Amino acid sequence: MGAFHAYDIRGIYNVDFDKNTAYKVGFFLPELLGADKVLVGRDGRVSSDEIHEYLLKGITDAGADVYDIGLSTTPMVYFGTANYGFKASVQITASHNPAEYNGMKVSRENALPVGLETGLGTIKEWIESGKPTPEAPEKGKVHNMDIHEDYLNFLLKYKGDLTDLNIAFDLSNGMACLYAHEIFGEKPAYIYDTIDGRFPNHEPNPLIPKNVEALQKLVLEKKSDIGVIYDGDADRVMFVDEKAQFISPDLMIALMGHYFVDERGLRGIVLQDIRSSKAIGEYLEPMGCTMHTWKVGRANAALKLRELDGVWGGELAGHYYFRDFFYSDSGLLASLIILRIVATLKKKGITLSEAIAKIVRYKNSGEINFRLEDKQGAMDAVKEYFTSKETPTAFMDFDGYRVEFPEWWFNIRPSNTEPYLRFLCEATSDQLLQEKIAETEKILAERFGAKR
Repeated sequence: MGAFHAYDIRGIYNVDFDKNTAYKVGFFLPELLGADKVLVGRDGRVSSDEIHEYLLKGITDAGADVYDIGLSTTPMVYFGTANYGFKASVQITASHNPAEYNGMKVSRENALPVGLETGLGTIKEWIESGKPTPEAPEKGKVHNMDIHEDYLNFLLKYKGDLTDLNIAFDLSNGMACLYAHEIFGEKPAYIYDTIDGRFPNHEPNPLIPKNVEALQKLVLEKKSDIGVIYDGDADRVMFVDEKAQFISPDLMIALMGHYFVDERGLRGIVLQDIRSSKAIGEYLEPMGCTMHTWKVGRANAALKLRELDGVWGGELAGHYYFRDFFYSDSGLLASLIILRIVATLKKKGITLSEAIAKIVRYKNSGEINFRLEDKQGAMDAVKEYFTSKETPTAFMDFDGYRVEFPEWWFNIRPSNTEPYLRFLCEATSDQLLQEKIAETEKILAERFGAKR
C-alpha cells in the first residue's frame, strides 16, 4: 500500500497500487465521508480509464451514485465539489508525475482535502485489514454530468484585458488543454496543447528545469511578455519572464498583491509555505497584508487558508489558493490573475522582469536534497549548530525547522516518502549564501554521511 501518501493516493500503476485498490477506495469512500453521491473526474493518462472503471464499480457497489464529469482538471473537481454541494469527490490523476504513475485526489464537503490524517489513513487501514466489501442491496447509478461551461464562466470572471499582451503557453500535454484555447483565444503561442497521457514532449512537472526549456525557447522566439506552463492536472502553474528567466513560484504570491490589494482593495491574511522567501512579506506587508507561514501541501494549505479566512496564498511548488475559489488551488485561475497584472504593468511600461526585480531582495539556494537516514537527528544537528553561533530572530518548528537570522534564514524539512532532507536558505549576499550551504553540507556529510 505504498501509494497512500500524506496528501493523496499516488504511485506507479500496477506496482504501488492497482484496479483492486481503486475498487476498494471507491467502495469505502461513501462510508468514510457519509456520502450517497460522489463526484468523479479523471485526467488523460493511459491508465486513468481502468482506474475510473473500477473506482466507479466500487462506489456503485457500495450503494452510492456517481456523478461523472469525465476528463477534467483537478481544480474543476474542486469547483464541482463545492459549487454543487457534494460531500465526496475523486480526481483520478498523478498530477506532475511521469506517465507510468497514477493516483487519486480525494476531497470532502466544500472541496476540503482528504489526506492521510483526515481519512485516507482509515481507508488504507480498512484495505490492509481485509474489511469486507459486500455489495449493497441496491446498487448506485452513474450519472454523466457536464460542468465544463460553469467552470469556464467562473474562470472568465477573472480575465482582464489581455489584448496587448504577447503570451506563450506550454500546456504540457495535460489537462489545461481542456480550457486554455477557450479562455485565451488563438493569439498566444501554444506548444504541447493536446491531451496526451504519455507526455511525449516532457514530463508534466514545471519545477524540473529541463521541462521548461521548450517554453523558454518559445518566449524568446516569439518575443513574448510572459511564458506560462501548467503541470499535468492544471492545479499548478509557473512562469518565465520576457527574458525567458524562470520565476521562483513563491514570488508570484507577492505579485498577486497588485490584483487583490491594488485593484480590489482586499487587505487581509496571505498564506505562504515554510519555504517561501522573506521578500514576499516585506513586499506585501507595506501594502496592508498580514503574512502567515504554514506547512507545505494542499492538505495543509487549503485548510489553513479557510481557518484564517485568508484572501490568497501560495507555495514554492506553484500551487496558489484563493478565498474566491473555496480556499482551493487552481493553475488556470492563478494564471488569469497574473496575466491580468502583467497586462496592466505593460500599459505602464513595466516588464515582468522589472516587476519581479522589485520583489527580490535575497539570494536563494533553491531546495537542495541531501540523502540520509537519520532525518530528525540531522535536522536537530543543523539547527543546534547555527543557533549556537547566532541568535535567531524567528523560529518555526512545524514541517521541519525554519530559523531566521538578521541577514539569512534556512528551512530544513524531511521528505514524507524518501530518505531525503530538503534544505533551502536565503541570504543578503551570494557569498553569505554559499558559506551557509557549505557549512550545512559539511555537518550533514561528516556526521550523517549525507550526499547531495
